[in-house]
Amino acid sequence: MTDTIGFIGLGSMGGGMAANLLKAGFKVVGLDIDPKRTAALAEKGGSIVATPADVARAAKRVVTMVETTAQTEQIIMGENGVLAGAGPGHAIAMMSTIDPIATKHMHDDLKAKTISMVDAPVSGGAGRAADGSLAIICGGDKADFEGWQPAFKAMSANQFHVGSIGQGLALKLVNNMLIQTSTVAIAEAFVMGAKAGLDPKVMYDVIKVSTGASFALDFRVPRFLSGDFSPGGTVDISYKDQELETAFGKALGVPLFMANISQQVYQMARAHGLNKQDGASVVKIYEQMAGVKLGPR
Repeated sequence: MTDTIGFIGLGSMGGGMAANLLKAGFKVVGLDIDPKRTAALAEKGGSIVATPADVARAAKRVVTMVETTAQTEQIIMGENGVLAGAGPGHAIAMMSTIDPIATKHMHDDLKAKTISMVDAPVSGGAGRAADGSLAIICGGDKADFEGWQPAFKAMSANQFHVGSIGQGLALKLVNNMLIQTSTVAIAEAFVMGAKAGLDPKVMYDVIKVSTGASFALDFRVPRFLSGDFSPGGTVDISYKDQELETAFGKALGVPLFMANISQQVYQMARAHGLNKQDGASVVKIYEQMAGVKLGPR
């Protein structure tokens, strides 16, 4: 079963990642609550089973890629979870963005049963999940990271081992905090410029070769201008990540002014029904308040 990977969570990220495992020659045993997602994997050559325990019975290596900490705990530790089908020598790569502290507890429980676990969240969005160019940020034992490398390389362009269990998630939260707070700042700035009468496209052309240039600018502003807010990562997911960031900051005793303030902008977007649109759609909140639009809406 060493060339078989179990994959739980086949959404906008997991679906592309599982497909790239298949392309690399791995056998993939998949599971998702959405039948359309499992059907898509089956069409590409994957096998589908009914429960997380069945995934573990079919594969010694299991990836979990679901949305929340509670979902991850249920999938791994709950009734008919991975643990019910796993035994000594199984390996779990927890690739969701969830609570680092809860992840350490799960790791310790699994280690007592001789089941290894790494936290290996990913960065890059749905497009890079599909084309295999993600970055994987891994925490856990170095030997466990090395054991996952063939699978990680099939799903990503860059793989980083950054420390002990939970450290991959800690770094992912740092990364996400930067893109989320930057998104809000860029939305504010562009709406201010538009209100002043500047052409949004001209603003973008100037700023991207000036000191305000950034990945966030290039990632978000084309969506502002095109009006395409189909989700690469949703407002709901951004809000969930910020909840993790602010809670982690509290646990560490670190003040997080920008993360807390920007989270309220995402909450405003959720209150306006933008939950399942791309995170860039927070610009609509500023547009509405200022009475301008940066693109077709």
